[in-house]
Amino acid sequence: MSGRRGGHSHGAEQQLTLPAGYRMNEFWGFHRRDAQRLSECDLQDGDTIRMHKGLMWKGLPTLLTLELRQHCEEAAVVQARWRLPAGAGAIAGMDDVLAAMLRRMFGLSQDVGEFERRFGRHARLGPLLARQRGLHVPAACTPWEALSWAVTGQQISVAAAVSLRRRLIAAAGQPVALHDGHADAPQQLWCMPEAAQLAQLGEEDLRAAGFSRSKTHTLRLLAQAVQSGELPLDDWAALPELPVAEIRERLLALKGIGPWTVNYMLLRGYGHLDGPLHGDVAVRRALALLLKTDAMDAAQTELWLRDFAPWRALVAAHLWASLSSTAF
Repeated sequence: MSGRRGGHSHGAEQQLTLPAGYRMNEFWGFHRRDAQRLSECDLQDGDTIRMHKGLMWKGLPTLLTLELRQHCEEAAVVQARWRLPAGAGAIAGMDDVLAAMLRRMFGLSQDVGEFERRFGRHARLGPLLARQRGLHVPAACTPWEALSWAVTGQQISVAAAVSLRRRLIAAAGQPVALHDGHADAPQQLWCMPEAAQLAQLGEEDLRAAGFSRSKTHTLRLLAQAVQSGELPLDDWAALPELPVAEIRERLLALKGIGPWTVNYMLLRGYGHLDGPLHGDVAVRRALALLLKTDAMDAAQTELWLRDFAPWRALVAAHLWASLSSTAF
């Protein structure tokens, strides 16, 4: 990771070198979930791919641009630019926030090498790891985005969750201009709303966007808890060691939040690799295929995953990838 490259008051710029052999399939799959490109879009020029994403940060619509030269034999380099609205002025600590965001998004704190060395000879999992070597679990830009996505996706298909997410962004987000110059680039993107924007929505707004009564209540409850400081999501991310037990306790105390939501949020929001995702239908289906059995229930899956601590969620990610469904 390089240090600060751009000193402009309207944004920040960083350069990130990915490990040799880093798999981009999972990263692109996660960030290309919405084919309608409301909040994210990616564009290709020759061997370079640019991804643009709109997100709210400290109440400001911002544009994150990641430019990646496609893999050759050498390690790939990502150039990241974070642009605030004109006239926003300098915000202290932007470079550090961007650097931490990038490491989290690409999963660079995940010790996948040690995981692969330890289980590379495992009778069942080893061949899968060999085929998917270098898999890191990509994360959302912010813990709040991961948490709101986890609630949105409770007990529905990925396609249905993407549609709900799109309607949530349209209801609470703000537009950000996109000046790319590429023939296929949209003129603007819509920013994924922060908790503050979602908290301003009434129950009727979320219901009109297609959320069930229970999900509406949960999202509003979470947004208010973030606003009040009861859920200091970003502060937790900045700690030297993630307080997993505290996060679990506080989230599970809120109505509408169960173990799957907590474990998924820990994975996608913070890169925590040991949340057992045995309740996930796709994980159970992939494990049944791996073990060549008809079906695996949650209890059987939990028992099988137990031997892989503290990487149980990383095993789940490999199982997801084995189904060629990277938009989990």
